[in-house]
Amino acid sequence: MLTYTLTVCTGERILSGTNSTVYIKLIGEEGESDNKKLNPFIGLRHGSEKQLKIKTKKTLGELLFVNLQSKKFMGLDDDWFCDKILVETPMGDRITFPCYRWIQAEKELQLRSARATLVFQDINPQLKAQRSELVESHQDLFEWDVYADGVPQTIRAGTAFGLPPVIQFSFQKQTEFIYTAAQALISLNLQVLANNMEQWKSIDELHEVNVGKKTKTYEYVEEHWAEDEFFGYQFLNGINPMMIKRCSTLPENFPVTEDMVKGLLGDSTLEKEMQKGNIFLCDYKMLEGLVGNVVLCKQQYLTAPLCLLYSNPEGKMLPLAIQLGQNPGADNPIFLPTDTKNDWLLAKIYVRAAEFSVHEVDFHLLRTHLLSEVFTVATLRHLPCPHPLFKLLYPHTRYTLQISIMARNQLISETGAITMYSGIGGQSLPELLRRATDSLTYSSLCLPESISERGLENVHNYYYRDDGIKLWNIINKYVGGVLQYYYKSDEDVQKDTELQRWIMEIFKHGFLLNKSTGIPESFQTVVDLVKFVTMVIFTASAQHAAVNNGQFEFGGWMPNFPSALGKPPPKKKGQTTEMTILQTLPNKSITANSMAVVKLLSTQSTDFRALGDFPDQLFDEEIPCSALKEFQKDLKALEDTIGQRNATIALPYVYLMPKNIENSVAI
Repeated sequence: MLTYTLTVCTGERILSGTNSTVYIKLIGEEGESDNKKLNPFIGLRHGSEKQLKIKTKKTLGELLFVNLQSKKFMGLDDDWFCDKILVETPMGDRITFPCYRWIQAEKELQLRSARATLVFQDINPQLKAQRSELVESHQDLFEWDVYADGVPQTIRAGTAFGLPPVIQFSFQKQTEFIYTAAQALISLNLQVLANNMEQWKSIDELHEVNVGKKTKTYEYVEEHWAEDEFFGYQFLNGINPMMIKRCSTLPENFPVTEDMVKGLLGDSTLEKEMQKGNIFLCDYKMLEGLVGNVVLCKQQYLTAPLCLLYSNPEGKMLPLAIQLGQNPGADNPIFLPTDTKNDWLLAKIYVRAAEFSVHEVDFHLLRTHLLSEVFTVATLRHLPCPHPLFKLLYPHTRYTLQISIMARNQLISETGAITMYSGIGGQSLPELLRRATDSLTYSSLCLPESISERGLENVHNYYYRDDGIKLWNIINKYVGGVLQYYYKSDEDVQKDTELQRWIMEIFKHGFLLNKSTGIPESFQTVVDLVKFVTMVIFTASAQHAAVNNGQFEFGGWMPNFPSALGKPPPKKKGQTTEMTILQTLPNKSITANSMAVVKLLSTQSTDFRALGDFPDQLFDEEIPCSALKEFQKDLKALEDTIGQRNATIALPYVYLMPKNIENSVAI
């Protein structure tokens, strides 16, 4: 008799164990074993390892599958989360069969070894049939849905609990998200203000609000929010470092004159500074014509401002001029730092409110959440588990579908917090989302190209760019190291039908067949594939961290990131008072509920997995495993570099430190 020794690993997450009876069978090229009970007398505990010996009269040949079957114990449904099964053959070979999913009672599951293969490399008829069945079944399980016309499509599922077991939410994650949402107001000591419709009587009254322990960044924002230097700094290193671009020619609808900025540029002129590359622009034209939401029975107002900035010789980014509407005229003045203190401060507040709308809808919701959802659905529908790209992307899809569903239900639904407490809620939100989708380009999603297109290569103190480019290159090196092992030539890429269907699905359902986006419809070279996959991973991890993780630190102090403004923009200068500003800012209820939202969105979960932390053993070949170790080493080196830099600056930029970046869009 020949002996196969199996080690069965149950997951460590809560409720992973089971009282169901589990049967195991080995299937090889030359035969199969009998079904054998794994746990004949007792259940399987979470985090446990159970050893089992299976004896056969003859060799099974090359092992193809491990079959798992779960039978109810005393008629009770009791799902089991299996991490992996390790098999030692009679010949001494050690083979890993990854699982990392829930197995329902009275269901069967067939596992393949961790060795990755491309579709044309599976020659064995049984492997080919199983691969085809996996793809077909997943296309039935994961269906596309239309959230709104003209925007990326989403997963068809009403709730996170409605998703298939293959990606089922952990009990811990689900309850934690709901708990956090319900308790955010309490944790911030804001429950008393949540239903208070009064306006703030002074900025000092806001300072008196106790929101618990504040981070150093939160305190810095609270202290410096009204200063020009910090206002400009946020376009580089705040939660939306993607709007600013170099301005070589003033837009025709933004008639800033030399006289207006005289004295603000030292001895230089606006024309000279534009030629030197020191003038920058943020244009919120995407908001033009959108009607503000009605919040708590009161009309709110949206503006589409233009903001001109100057990078001075000391490396500070300073605002030069602000126009609050797109059409210049007597009732749409250009506000300047030389205007009255209140005029200038209110103009900056309108820009920050526009930032809230564009950041949350375009750069956060669309460009990280919705696109990552598209990448995830396409991966689940077209890449079976033996595919190397599935294994590479799997850690970067963790919880993405669940979080997206819950965000749609709890944040942007008719009764969601964004709808209820922001100026961009209601009918204008899907319209802004459509406009943002129309503006999507492949190059804007690839950080090196985005930086170049926006003319920001030489801007001083642009930490998002510095850290982001290094991260992009590290991810690109890792992706190349893995994929070039499997794709030996461009021809391998071209004849991988699963891969080609994957990218076409992304182009169709994510980018709506819009050729002007520059998104590839197919892959012709290994280089093109590596670049696209780098973008996918960067979007789900680093880019989401950059626009998400600082939301409470930069936006918890409401005047710096107001979700709604209750008065239309001023049509004349010299009429704004401190009372005007207070009446324009959100009232106490909107403030409290908006603070709770940004607190929820930026709170790190207890099962957070940092970039490069991949506990699921999906690869077992030497080269991909070595590439992962090198990836982790590079991330640690970058973390040390960023830490050294941050020790020398007043406001450390921490959002792209690898230890603060989650592998996927999971919050």
